Amino acid sequence: MKIYTRTGDTGETSLFDGTRARKDDPRVDAYGEVDELNAWLGFVRASSSDAAIDGELAAIQRDLFALGAQLADPADRLAARVTKAVVGDDDVARLERAIDRLDAPLPPLRRFILAGGTPAGAALHVARTVCRRAERRIVSLDPPVDPVLVRYINRLSDLLFVLARAVNHRSGSTETEW
Repeated sequence: MKIYTRTGDTGETSLFDGTRARKDDPRVDAYGEVDELNAWLGFVRASSSDAAIDGELAAIQRDLFALGAQLADPADRLAARVTKAVVGDDDVARLERAIDRLDAPLPPLRRFILAGGTPAGAALHVARTVCRRAERRIVSLDPPVDPVLVRYINRLSDLLFVLARAVNHRSGSTETEW
């Protein structure tokens, strides 16, 4: 299989249901934002030596592929056939458990904190902002997407914030309050 297909040379791409969409279509933009988020998480994984965080991020990256697939499937044809391409309520619950587990040992927040810390912590803060941008794109889609996708991406931005704090805390990096 070749990497280039030439099918996008006119500014269009194919969705999973076979329809063609402009590359600036809001749906394509939304899953492009999710792809960027996935790349940032790969950067974090390459920047950190924390095995527990690496495993958490690898699972999230898999989820983001599934979320992107669901966004690229407006007719819901893929989700029913490929179970690994579905983000569901169990995945949202998994993120919530991770937030609770990672937040427990952290000092309580009394003020806003400035993004920074270790390279991995700072990259997680960038990933959080990309996640929020992806969320804005997803909620603007018409027709609306499955609500579980919105819940997942919303919860993920919370987890990325807590992960940034946890990575910095574990490394002894002090948070700068605003």
